[in-house]
Amino acid sequence: MNVVVVGCGRVGSQLATMLSVEGHNVTVIDKNDESFRRLGSTFNGVTVKGLGFDEDVLAEAGIREADAFAAVTDLDNTNLMAAEVARKLFAVPHVVARLYNPQRERTYQQLDLDYVCGTTLVAENLLEKIHAGHGHHVSTMGDIEIIEFKTNASVANRKLKDVEIEHQFRIALVSRGNTTFVPQPETVLQPGDVVLGAVKDEAYSKVQRYMEG
Repeated sequence: MNVVVVGCGRVGSQLATMLSVEGHNVTVIDKNDESFRRLGSTFNGVTVKGLGFDEDVLAEAGIREADAFAAVTDLDNTNLMAAEVARKLFAVPHVVARLYNPQRERTYQQLDLDYVCGTTLVAENLLEKIHAGHGHHVSTMGDIEIIEFKTNASVANRKLKDVEIEHQFRIALVSRGNTTFVPQPETVLQPGDVVLGAVKDEAYSKVQRYMEG
């Protein structure tokens, strides 16, 4: 997998190193050369000096071949711009952005950005999202994550009660076409439904099977 990481601070350097260790092709962008010193000795990727939302810098970093993109600086505006450029101009399949200030959360949601909130952020959370590439993070409370995702064909004609996992995964809302409703246990799901639910960390991998890729 080809991954571009914008921001080589504590989180960005850790994320880039973990991806590199896993054998992925990683390019890290940062406006400060000194930041690259944070990369561990096991990092086997490429570094590019520049702004993460500059089209020329992104092109130099190989964004046209990128499978995933993570904007993880400590500036929300930079992350927002970088993520939008990666998604809209370069059509990167999966874009994740760091949300440093929770007060900006609604902006991220309105732009339909997949993000991790800075108040609970660790590099492992970003790594999981880059690997998953399907669900959209809404919020985190302890070990429970609120997620929104579009269902795939595996839910066809299955009742809500057969998809939920007791004490681990619950669906609160279903959006189908122009209708949004609170489902019942007997509600039959359809591929393409957009659902909002709560899932414990330990069950996230089980829920992924229902997410559209």
